Amino acid sequence: MPAKELSPIDVYKLLPGTNCRECGETNCMAFAARLVNREVPLEKCPPLMDPRNKPLYDKLWDLLRPPIRAVEVGVGEGKVTLGGEYVVYRHELTYFHPTTIAIDLNDEMTEEEMEARIKAVKEFEYEYIGMKLKLDMLAIRSTSNDPSRFEAAVRKTWEASKMPLILCSLDPTVMEQGLAAVPDKRPLIYAATKDNWREMAELAIMYGCPLVASSPFDLKGLKSLTKTLLEYGVKDIVLDPGTLGSEGLGETLNNFTALRIAAIDRGDDLLGFPLLGTPITVWSEEAEDPIINEWNEAMLASALIVRFADALIMHSISGWVLLPLVILRQNIYTDPRKPVSVEPGIRSFGSPNELSPVLLTSNFALTYYTVASDIESAKVDCHLVVVDTEGLSVESAIAGRKMTAETVAEALKNFRVGDLVKHRKLILPGRAARISGEVEELSGWRALVGPLDSSGIPKFLSENWKPEMD
Repeated sequence: MPAKELSPIDVYKLLPGTNCRECGETNCMAFAARLVNREVPLEKCPPLMDPRNKPLYDKLWDLLRPPIRAVEVGVGEGKVTLGGEYVVYRHELTYFHPTTIAIDLNDEMTEEEMEARIKAVKEFEYEYIGMKLKLDMLAIRSTSNDPSRFEAAVRKTWEASKMPLILCSLDPTVMEQGLAAVPDKRPLIYAATKDNWREMAELAIMYGCPLVASSPFDLKGLKSLTKTLLEYGVKDIVLDPGTLGSEGLGETLNNFTALRIAAIDRGDDLLGFPLLGTPITVWSEEAEDPIINEWNEAMLASALIVRFADALIMHSISGWVLLPLVILRQNIYTDPRKPVSVEPGIRSFGSPNELSPVLLTSNFALTYYTVASDIESAKVDCHLVVVDTEGLSVESAIAGRKMTAETVAEALKNFRVGDLVKHRKLILPGRAARISGEVEELSGWRALVGPLDSSGIPKFLSENWKPEMD
């Protein structure tokens, strides 16, 4: 049953129904609701783990398992999960595992070139509304087709990065030597084709690694190859349906879309695996100006992130190529059921004293970080009260009664703001002007209506904030 059609009643009927609360919920129905939302695993129900309830467990697992299998690459804290998705479109539930981005290396690079690229990947980091956006993997390609060089490149890359790896070669002999360099690191093997599938499958089973099934622009061939690999004993498979930019872009996106819909909406288990995109293919024809290749790669990668790619292999390492991609990815893979928010509380900026201004905002992450950035840029010494608006912006919170005079007065009291300053003046966001009178009545603080946009805070303070007045 598709995840979007599953109801808590469907799940509740298969639970032991003890209402024991050992899962932390008030009753089995509450636990069933959280299972449907994929907020807790089945294993949190101790009675269900009783061997006598295994038939129930198996039925529930079959009901709740993701139609796109989750495939882990790497080991330890740095490992990544590909796939594990339940729905075609994000608004139907949510997406769970963001598209991983791997940057390529090859075994013909000099040590200096390899070190520079590994360093660039490891140091790539961008803080975005409280989240640190990073790159995820490294893909080592055997361009020399020399097993020894490939092994050395794989070993060096692992030792220098400790990141999840994709090993790329269609030659099983080369691949085997590369795997020998990282025998227990669970890299993703790229790739099994109709010509080498048996040797690659044996390597995947021997080393316990996930394997890419590759059949570019031949979906029937890809499905057949997947079936063959499963029957041979390979469990963790990633699908490569082929990637082309330029005139091949339309067919590429159509294939990715068709595979995801077939797996989720039509229940085709043979296609229910993560999808790998290779925007790096745009470099097969190098333009006179490499910026053209970078531009084409960025465009192709962004289209694939939107169209269900679970992993990408890229060549560009320019910030202007990667930064839009990680932000796009983050925006798509946030949970639409839970607005991105920060913890409510009181924050101090600069070196505030007892006469410093007290400002107020909502706990919607984008609002908070915008306000905080404007305050820090202007070097304003102040206190900022962050009210719990359930992750809504100021304007939405006012309209939805999530920011009211009562919640503001309660925040001032709970956060003991009065202990920080001698005055009793609170600067409200301009979009909260309508509750200023009620705030004064309920809190006893004088409410000053600030600017509509936080960029106006410095100007507002310079014209209106006079510490000596009270």
